[in-house]
Amino acid sequence: MKILVTGGGGFLGQALCRGLVERGHHVISFNRGHYPALAALGVGQIQGDLADAHAVHHAAAGMDAVFHNAAKAGAWGSYKSYHDANVVGTQNVLDACRAHAISRLVYTSTPSVTHRATHPVEGGTADSVPYGEGFKAPYATTKLIAEKAVLAANGPELATVALRPRLIWGPGDQQILPRLVERARSGRLRIVGDGSNRVDTTYIDNAAQAHFDAFEHLAPGAACAGKAYFISNGEPKPMVELLNALLDAAGAPRVQQRLSFKTAFRIGAVCEALWTVLPLKGEPPMTRFLAEQLSTSHWYSMEPARRDFGYVPRVSFNEGITRLKASLRSDAVLT
Repeated sequence: MKILVTGGGGFLGQALCRGLVERGHHVISFNRGHYPALAALGVGQIQGDLADAHAVHHAAAGMDAVFHNAAKAGAWGSYKSYHDANVVGTQNVLDACRAHAISRLVYTSTPSVTHRATHPVEGGTADSVPYGEGFKAPYATTKLIAEKAVLAANGPELATVALRPRLIWGPGDQQILPRLVERARSGRLRIVGDGSNRVDTTYIDNAAQAHFDAFEHLAPGAACAGKAYFISNGEPKPMVELLNALLDAAGAPRVQQRLSFKTAFRIGAVCEALWTVLPLKGEPPMTRFLAEQLSTSHWYSMEPARRDFGYVPRVSFNEGITRLKASLRSDAVLT
């Protein structure tokens, strides 16, 4: 099949492109830039902006299916920048699917669409955990709007499914791990709360596999059509154990110091004010949304994904850590 992957140059995007090529598909990636790694895989690349409807329609022409993975993520930035990428961009993808008679759309969402302040989620499913409200971050707000639009678009001509992978990590991560390591080595990393809150994560290969499994089962009227699913390794870990396992793999100092949730929340509020008024460059070291996320339990049941499209995590947390450590050592030798 001819498959368009939006954001194919990113961490998950490259894993999706690689897996689809291995499965014999002809893959085109829609990116803002050019990625040599995709060229090496034989993936075609079209450069453009999700908010540009003409560019999206051009990329979608002749495609049989779309993996809409691109998004603006992060904890900071103007609402407009998130809305343009996540809401307008997703609507452009949906319009392009309809215009070009594309029959399948797999959308990468996020568990953040269900975030509710300090309310824990323990063993939740998309049916049992309602959408969040009162978001303190434009990322969650705009991804919620986009997910609703994707699921509402499901029908006889276009089958859609939304996957919500939780904290993707593994070899090739250029976001979460590098930031953790930099803060740990500079002595600026803290546990928010006592670190006992259990959280789910998703090893990169498992995140990609969930997308492939959903795609293979997706069709009008299929069990997964028009639905959202949490995706993870299904191995919730205490936050302090998770962070230290990742830091150990990278050879970075373990996190020892702690901040109470109230203190972290107040620091987040102050940082948000400073970054808004001054404004300062980059992302604040703490936000209220981040304080809530770091101190609250968030783990989910994989049973709906297993039942409806056969998703079973193939790489355990411990095996993933072993692979991550080996990859980082290999990178260190090469550099």
